[in-house]
Amino acid sequence: MRNRKSFVVAVALAALIGSGATGASADRAADGRPPACTPPSGPPGPPALKPTTVTTIEQAYHCVFANYYSGPVLDPRALLVPAFTALTQELQRRGLDRPNATLPALTGRKDADWAAFRTVYQKVVDTLPAGPEVRQAVAEATMRGMVQSLDDNHANWDRPTPGGVSLGARLSGIRPPGVADPAATPPAFITDVLPDGPAAKAGIRPGDELVAVDEVPLFVNGVLSQGVLDGIIRPPAGKAIRLTLRRPSTGGTVTASVTPAPVSRPEPKVDSRLLSGAVAYVALPAFFPGAADKVLQAIASLREQATLRGVVLDLRGNGGGSPQEVARLLGAWSHGKVTSYWCDVRDRCTANRSDDTVPLLGLPLVALIDRNCASACDSFTSTVKDLRLGTLVGTRTAGAVSGPGAGYLLDDGSILILPRVHEIGANREVVNTIGVAPDHQAPMTSADLSAGRPGRVRRRTVDRSERIRTYNFPETR
Repeated sequence: MRNRKSFVVAVALAALIGSGATGASADRAADGRPPACTPPSGPPGPPALKPTTVTTIEQAYHCVFANYYSGPVLDPRALLVPAFTALTQELQRRGLDRPNATLPALTGRKDADWAAFRTVYQKVVDTLPAGPEVRQAVAEATMRGMVQSLDDNHANWDRPTPGGVSLGARLSGIRPPGVADPAATPPAFITDVLPDGPAAKAGIRPGDELVAVDEVPLFVNGVLSQGVLDGIIRPPAGKAIRLTLRRPSTGGTVTASVTPAPVSRPEPKVDSRLLSGAVAYVALPAFFPGAADKVLQAIASLREQATLRGVVLDLRGNGGGSPQEVARLLGAWSHGKVTSYWCDVRDRCTANRSDDTVPLLGLPLVALIDRNCASACDSFTSTVKDLRLGTLVGTRTAGAVSGPGAGYLLDDGSILILPRVHEIGANREVVNTIGVAPDHQAPMTSADLSAGRPGRVRRRTVDRSERIRTYNFPETR
């Protein structure tokens, strides 16, 4: 499975790589620190990757204090203890645990704690077998342990290695950035299959329920296994994965051997059509640059065909994107309103507002949502609910909206993504980790998808929306 990073993380990373990057200098500053992390710049293309060293980890450590929203009050021990834990766990997995791999005494003083950590880290690495593979793996584990300690869905560390592989399919039950949804219940099922991708070539279809991966059950005591998910979200290259699936349309069991391969997803685009009852249906897969105008153009085109009574906006699977596109699209339904707040660690907040340059549509709104509506999609739907701009239909959103992320280049060519602020809703409620509840429950099911008519799920949900429309969308006079 492709890792669905939010929310803004995936979109921001793609933008960063697309803009090119230049490696930071390896020279240390006068105070002994490595050069500060910087936004990527330079010619287009991915940055050249170098080994991840203790200096790279140090650069990321100081980058967190300088740029993460809670950096000014962060205790360094909250970063270094998880980093060292991850280091020792990687050593144990490889049968390389070391007697000198003992956490040094930490005091809560940023520079002194780093110096103690660095000394022990380097001593451990110096005793490892020669060769880059083990040392790189230990460094990556340490870095990920440190970044994951922030427990922030918009904080991420990524080495954009060319030629990444995927199964070319998406699975329900996964929340950005690629973690098991604690609320997930069996079955988890395939929601999308890329044409000509590895999964499609293996005969996997939307609606197929994933039972086991390499004969390991996906659910253990009713809980979705993160370890099993990791094997399909970030699959190893060149190794076939054996999937056991149940196909609801036949009731039979399907076994497929899938070899992950590089896949390319088509550029996101807006899909639209006219529903019965003169209702516009518009599907928006992401808040990509220009998305709001594409939606408005689609509605304007449908308005030329009929006197519209309302809009059904399908946001299911929308992984997020640009906050500016959110403000612009909200401006089509409301002017002069606060849509959300961006706050620092001391709760000093800046209000975000609707884009009042957009003409009001004057049409009732129904938005279709699900657990893959994340980041900017969380933000949009929370505003719709808070300001009563429309009706939400589907299931609770992802709740992956900690704050917009910015990227910083490290000396190994990797990118650290950190939010400088955290977001709260228009009514100052917390949406992050919680999500937005629908006004009407209408979950997508594996049986609907497996019937071989993908539109059936959409039509069935829209039919429910049309009943809401009949109640909420008055006849145009």
